[in-house]
Amino acid sequence: MKMKVRAAVLRQIGLPAPYAQSQPLSIETVELDDPGPGEVRVKIRAAGLCHSDLSAINGDRPWPVPIVPGHEAAAEVVELGSAVSDLKVGDHVVLVFRPACGACPDCAVGRPALCGPGGESNGAGSLLGGYKRLSLAGSSLNHHMGCAAFAEYATVSRRSVVPIDHDLPWEHAALFGCAVLTGAGAVFNTARMEAGARVAVVGLGGVGFSSLLAAVAAGAREVIAIDMLPSKLDLARQLGASQVFDARDPDVIAQVKSATQGGVDYAFEMAGVVAALELAYRITRRGGTTVTAGLPNPGAQWPLQAVSLIAEERTLKGSYIGSCVPSRDVPRFVDLFRAGRLPVDRLLSERISLEEINPALDRLARGESIRQVIMMQ
Repeated sequence: MKMKVRAAVLRQIGLPAPYAQSQPLSIETVELDDPGPGEVRVKIRAAGLCHSDLSAINGDRPWPVPIVPGHEAAAEVVELGSAVSDLKVGDHVVLVFRPACGACPDCAVGRPALCGPGGESNGAGSLLGGYKRLSLAGSSLNHHMGCAAFAEYATVSRRSVVPIDHDLPWEHAALFGCAVLTGAGAVFNTARMEAGARVAVVGLGGVGFSSLLAAVAAGAREVIAIDMLPSKLDLARQLGASQVFDARDPDVIAQVKSATQGGVDYAFEMAGVVAALELAYRITRRGGTTVTAGLPNPGAQWPLQAVSLIAEERTLKGSYIGSCVPSRDVPRFVDLFRAGRLPVDRLLSERISLEEINPALDRLARGESIRQVIMMQ
């Protein structure tokens, strides 16, 4: 039977800031279907506000509308669809924004972040398998990344959730669904950074800070943080950065190369703009690796000096969901958090209500917050 729930609905992409005035997200009562085979209904307990949500609103990452956004969340299982036998009502879970079918060629070789059916369903605004379980006034609504987490409840594929321990606070658990998987995964999985490396992180949002924390945890000899906001550079120092640099300084590349005797071994670009990727690539030393996970606008182009890849034996790698296997990596990253080696709770800027989401988008767009988390009633 259908359930009526409050949700944030995006009807029009590209409304101008300030969002507190243009109100791109409206809080409405929508209808949520029961879970179908292989699906679960969850009560959203906490949902993080991520730059990927902002990119859906400003048009950098176009999605089918109308849509219920939200892809980073922690939730409680309240109903099981048929064929779901490995979860029970009351389980706590983290939502994962790329469902993995488990059967395609990429899933078969342990690369679920590249799952073809998962990517197709996300692009169509549906759950894995093509189903839509949200509607309003008789018309279907789209699901953001198979999650639609800016709502009181969600129906999602079983392939979109990872169980977690019950004692993990909801607002901390939510961060593991995107910020930590993407940022820490880029260090541990995509780069496979070895202890003793010199590292730089360009762009200090929730994902960038997660990369910084992971680099410290993995034993980097030096971690350099680069951003445009002094407040974020100050926090980076507190979280283990050995040096910080202002990305707005026209001499920042020369400064970093001078401070690192020619550049870093690994540079992680987490800002989602071409200028940041250019910066990250140019501060990477000969033989080094540049990893990018920032997701710029699909139309963005970057002119690469191709010969540098060869003559300097450089590596440039893309990283999606931190090249993670979520069922493996969420538990191990949680264990690092519990051990005090990955203090992602320091990234929580504020707790807000669903009704406060539009002004929160303004703070996110201005870079004033790292992670704002919506606490559901």
